[in-house]
Parts: sequence; C-alpha cells; structure tokens
Amino acid sequence: MISALIPVKQLRAAKSRLLPDLPSDVLERLTIAMLEDVIEAVQATPGIETVAVVTPDHDVASATIRAGARALLRNDDGLNPSLEAAAGILVAEGATGLLILLGDVPSASPAGLKEIVQALEDSGGAGVVLAASRDGGTAALLRSPPNIVPVAFGKDSAARHRQLALEANVAYREVTPQGLSIDLDVSQDVDDFLRGKGGPRTRALLTEIRWGGSR
Repeated sequence: MISALIPVKQLRAAKSRLLPDLPSDVLERLTIAMLEDVIEAVQATPGIETVAVVTPDHDVASATIRAGARALLRNDDGLNPSLEAAAGILVAEGATGLLILLGDVPSASPAGLKEIVQALEDSGGAGVVLAASRDGGTAALLRSPPNIVPVAFGKDSAARHRQLALEANVAYREVTPQGLSIDLDVSQDVDDFLRGKGGPRTRALLTEIRWGGSR
C-alpha cells in the first residue's frame, strides 16, 4: 500500500520569500490553496491509497480534514524528523511505500504522480523514485519500503537523495513529471506557474489578488 505524505509548516512561517510581493494573510491563503490542489491531485492518482498531511499548524490541519485527507498534527524539531516520525505512523498502519510530496507544487497532476508510481512498479515495487524541482530540491520522493533510505530534505536535497540511494545500493529511478518541477517559492515561480496548467484553487486566488497586474 502506497501512502502519500505532505509536509506543511506553520502558516505564519510559510512562503517567507514571497513576503516582498504579498502580505502575510494572503500568503497564508496561498499556502492553503496550494495544499488543497496537491491533496486533490493525490486523491485522484491510481495506486495511492491514503493521503496524510504532517503539520504543526492547527489551521492547516483543519484545511486538510476539510479536503478529505488525514491530518498528523506534530511539532517536531525540523522537517526531516517530522517526516520520519509521520512515516513511522503510516508504516505501523500498513504502508509499504511512502510518497513524500511537497505542498507547494500546485501544478501536480494525477498523471504526473502516476508516472512516479509507475517508475516504482517498473523497478519491481522496491527502491527509490525521485522527482527533482528545478532549484535542486526534491519535489517528490517515493520510497518502498519507506525506510529504504533516510529523508534529507532541504537545500540541494535532490543530490543528497541520489547519493543516499547510491550508497544504499537500491533500485533508483528519476522522473520529471510535468507540473512537479516548479514549487512556488519566489515571484518568478508564481509567474511561471501561471503560464502553465493545473492548480485551480491556487490559480483562482492569484487571479483574485491580481497577481502580476498590481506588482
């Protein structure tokens, strides 16, 4: 059983690099809109059976539940410890594969996520599949079993995840699904997102605030 896990930080700390362009209350709404788009894409992806969001934020947890996903409300010391702790919960409940997907890739689509799942199936159902973001980070990481390599999210995490898979001598695939390369961190990312497809809630909010027309 493959489970999906989406990490989201405290709303007041979210998307701080966009603060010069957007006020904090709009950034909080943007974070929720992106999360809802990502959850919807995961829920529609064949081969992924459960969706959970790990967060220390009660408002994010409430939005998660409204979207039909499971909220794991935790206040761990950092992203990677939080992911591993949440992974442990899902493994104890039967997850044999774990897809970690960032909550700021609103262009994620069922077709793109299925490509990740298919890559694991093509590797015999065990190993590591990576989808890198264009800034060198990791947009999505599928591990089966979930403890096959540790997580190493952060700056340049794609290179670290590649190296961990190499050192563990496990099956490794890298894919480039459409919509997963752009995570919305800076204003250029938002502009590029709007030139693409997907992310209806995120797109609607950016249209509402007239992104691009008032900057």
